Amino acid sequence: MRRLLFSFVAVCLGLQVMAQATSPNGKIAVAQKGNGLVIKYEGKQLIEIPTVGFESLSTPTPLSFRRYLKEDYTMPAGKRLKCSNEANEYLAELGNDARLVIRLYNDGVAFRYELCHLQEASMPKEVTSYRIPEGMKRWIMQWTDSYEEYYPLQTTYKVAPLRKQYDTNAEGYAYRWGYPALLEPIDGVFTLISEANIEKRQSASCLYNEGELYHVTPATNEVKLSDTWHTPWRTLIIGSLKDIVESTLITDVSEPCQLSDTEWIKPGVVSWVYWAYNHGSDDYNIICKYVDMAATLKLPYVLIDAEWDVMKDGKTIEDAVNYAKQKGVKPMIWYNSSVGWLDGAPTPKFRLNKPEDREKEFAWCEKIGVAGVKIDFFSGDSELNMSFCIDLLESAARHHLLVNFHGATVPRGWQRTYPNLLSTEGVLGAEWYNNNARLTKLAACHNATLPFTRNVIGPMDYTPCAFSDSQNPHITSNGHELALTVLFESALQHLADRPESFLSQPKEVQDFLGELPSIWDETRYVSGYPGKDVVLARRSGNVWYVAGINGTDEPSTLNFDLSFINGKQVTILADTAKKPWDIRKTNTIPTQMTCQPRGGFVLVIK
Repeated sequence: MRRLLFSFVAVCLGLQVMAQATSPNGKIAVAQKGNGLVIKYEGKQLIEIPTVGFESLSTPTPLSFRRYLKEDYTMPAGKRLKCSNEANEYLAELGNDARLVIRLYNDGVAFRYELCHLQEASMPKEVTSYRIPEGMKRWIMQWTDSYEEYYPLQTTYKVAPLRKQYDTNAEGYAYRWGYPALLEPIDGVFTLISEANIEKRQSASCLYNEGELYHVTPATNEVKLSDTWHTPWRTLIIGSLKDIVESTLITDVSEPCQLSDTEWIKPGVVSWVYWAYNHGSDDYNIICKYVDMAATLKLPYVLIDAEWDVMKDGKTIEDAVNYAKQKGVKPMIWYNSSVGWLDGAPTPKFRLNKPEDREKEFAWCEKIGVAGVKIDFFSGDSELNMSFCIDLLESAARHHLLVNFHGATVPRGWQRTYPNLLSTEGVLGAEWYNNNARLTKLAACHNATLPFTRNVIGPMDYTPCAFSDSQNPHITSNGHELALTVLFESALQHLADRPESFLSQPKEVQDFLGELPSIWDETRYVSGYPGKDVVLARRSGNVWYVAGINGTDEPSTLNFDLSFINGKQVTILADTAKKPWDIRKTNTIPTQMTCQPRGGFVLVIK
């Protein structure tokens, strides 16, 4: 009888442990189901993870509580400077010295696998999968190694590839998907799937689907594993759109800053030559125009793009760097990573691949006064690429160089671990007005989706704000373009347009660009829905910047509540049907703004 009573108590305790597998605020819960997990939000099933672990491992043991975590940390840039998180952490044994570690935060879930006592082991095959049922709304990018693609609203996995070179299954449907993936499993409740904390000996992953099952599939990793090893964190940000947009979960689970000195890391706005000319920086006179624009608008940086090593008319990169420094503008320069696009690609090439060459090159940059480097054309998510990126960040930091990765994978937390990484492309941005006309008609909707998808997980070098046209026209309004400089978070905000365009704008617009912060004390979601419209508020000191855009082809009135802002001096920079700008000042904070088709606005509130 006593044994039966003990068994009954043990079962009850087990059930009690599972009942407490929740986030600290109690909104998010995880239950085990077979070999997988079910994630619930406020008592309702949100998403199922049918399988966890690796091939050949046993069914997970019941989750057991491990510890409560609470952390405060500071970021040099991002959606907020002071970050805070708390989580309940649980463990489940998977057999063969492997275990599942899962953390339930108030705004999401993070889990990873830890392996011990390895001896020259090959990478095991992960079996993590997410079930995304037919009919569920999803915004997911078809995978490409540069992560430059759209996040269209879809409700099915039966989707044709957007480009001929993309992977397709036997039925002809696209079946390889990149992070982040935004889902709306319950009306008004969302989850954003991604991953975080890529370290050496790890590759990044993507999703391959078989019908409704989307499998986490790490890229190539040929490292032999010994002693202990763990995967990156698989992450799900969960809640309302406000919870999604404002979350710092990606950096919360990433390793703390690895740099002993960060005082030299200064975010800022950058004048950028490539967009207007669809070409690099082999013309000294054009570089000087962009330096002069930066000086006039009081921008701290200028980027000297590709081909500076083959400059015309006897000029050199040292001449361009010295001209910028004389004007009080800090120069950054471009490099080809030389692991991706090589044949026909611009130079300089092969200067950063060998450790000794990289150290020599970055030491030279530091010596002549270069403030940072933009490194371009990587080749996907493999362990070799991830380790190379980390090597670049560490070497650049030793020489006090800021870093901007282009043609590269999306952020996965490096912005916390290596805060000299101030921006990453990994987005279909304004440079696609150069490549072909595919962005022209889709830009407004795409722009209204990015704050809920790509930009949630880290800085995004979209290169926003163009009032004139490049090789292909844009049909977004001036107000829409200006709003992107606030909506899109990037600690290096590269302005796309040509100097004569910026310098012909009204004084209020020029002043706005010269005062534009790239560091935000806090960020707040105000209103919107992916692909339709969005309004965000960001604070720098005692000044609030509120930006909104209309992602549709029809006029739209955006209603919002800014009662959390106490300000009496409001500058409105918006669009109008009759003239390029509607600029005015008021002592009343608006509660709505009427936007033109593909229009937008900015409010500066002091």
